[in-house]
Amino acid sequence: MEFESNIFISPEVDDAAVGMRVDKFLAQNVTEMSRSQVQRLIEQGMVSCEDHVIADCAYKVRKGEEYQVEIPPLEEANPLPEDIALDIVYEDDDLIVVNKPAGMTVHPAPGASHGTLVNALLFHCKDKLSGIGGVKRPGIVHRIDKDTSGLLVVAKNDLAHRGLAEQFAEHSIERTYHAVVYGVPQPLQGRIEGNIGRSRYDRKKMAMVQIGGKHAVTNYKTLRLCGNTAALVQCNLETGRTHQIRVHLSSIGCNLIGDKLYVKSSKTAISGVSPDVKNFILHFPRQALHAKSLGFVHPRSKKFMQFDSSYPADFEELLEKLQLV
Repeated sequence: MEFESNIFISPEVDDAAVGMRVDKFLAQNVTEMSRSQVQRLIEQGMVSCEDHVIADCAYKVRKGEEYQVEIPPLEEANPLPEDIALDIVYEDDDLIVVNKPAGMTVHPAPGASHGTLVNALLFHCKDKLSGIGGVKRPGIVHRIDKDTSGLLVVAKNDLAHRGLAEQFAEHSIERTYHAVVYGVPQPLQGRIEGNIGRSRYDRKKMAMVQIGGKHAVTNYKTLRLCGNTAALVQCNLETGRTHQIRVHLSSIGCNLIGDKLYVKSSKTAISGVSPDVKNFILHFPRQALHAKSLGFVHPRSKKFMQFDSSYPADFEELLEKLQLV
């Protein structure tokens, strides 16, 4: 594709493309733009053929036609850059892998507009970001809960954003989590499969549902035991639903230690440990969940990349108290 200032000129429509939707044709020929971004530009009147504006995303392309796509200037992202230290595991021109600490929200939201991972990335990346959806911002393709620690991959441009998003949609991303739970999973290794949707009884919670919800699969393996009191469990996700691990492990009677949303510590029976350890467990400040490893195909090089992260200090201390190390 030819580039002139902020105007893209598409290749001519050939026999193979005749009758294709214009949004699909342009998305295939503008490698740095997603189909949804092309659709937004069409809706904004930014796509034309000769002097005719193409206003319909479903317009069927005709042989010999060329299209001009006007790319508007990048808008500044709403979140403000903030000088927040990041634990960077890997970085190149297309993406960045970070080890997120517990307590950090991934994306700004009402009531949490500062101190997020996005704020930190905007400062760190500065002018290294290109337009993702027409805005200079890091491309968040997946999230982990505020109080979950561990690995996240973030896109720096549309090519990386689209490539990573496709892998998440296809469930081909390899994600391994480690969780410390009350009790012992039965069986010690297995597969939990069941739709997850919003709880009928508490809108803050997700739940296993018989009707509706989204298909979810978690494969788990018990790594170590502390008698019948607690266990270190490895979870590999085939899907990525909100609170998936917390809900699925809860469904087999193994709530995460520290999970204030899904279990009341006052109702948790803890035996077989000293009063000091029991007190430490009951007052653990967050759900004991860590995104341990992450694997994906690099969107540009097409090479498989895999990363592993160490446990944060609070997680490590919990394991030591329970003799799970």
